[in-house]
Amino acid sequence: MKFETILRSALLAAAVLFAGHTALGQDVAPPATPSAEPETAQPAVPEAAPNLKYSNKWRIEVREGANNDGVARFRLTPKGEAATEVTVNVKDGRSENGVASDVRNAFKAALDKKRFHVEIDDGEDVLVKKKGGPDFSIELLESTLKGTRFDLERE
Repeated sequence: MKFETILRSALLAAAVLFAGHTALGQDVAPPATPSAEPETAQPAVPEAAPNLKYSNKWRIEVREGANNDGVARFRLTPKGEAATEVTVNVKDGRSENGVASDVRNAFKAALDKKRFHVEIDDGEDVLVKKKGGPDFSIELLESTLKGTRFDLERE
């Protein structure tokens, strides 16, 4: 994606330089070019994400407790909208239910409460449900937790 941004900027600059010359061969001041905004200014919106699976409700099953201090990073992507990353910090010795509680709290803190409902089910499962808006996808990006596994299921 970064390469496409650079290529667009280069093409725009070439067009501006070309437009700076009139048919009479006189140089004129090129029109002002719009400043390129950093990529962090606008979150990435998936144009076409065929590998993502969408649902109106997801179950995050937590298997086993944490054997170390670590982090689990998830990405929630509403269909056609910008993704939200959710980082879960977990302390060593947390039980399976404790890790699920940490996951629930992190999702609740990161998501719009008007659009999503997050709850614990069966002690070790976290349910993320949409209240409004498009269906969404959840992915596990990374986990540095030893012993703890996460299974993601659409419901």
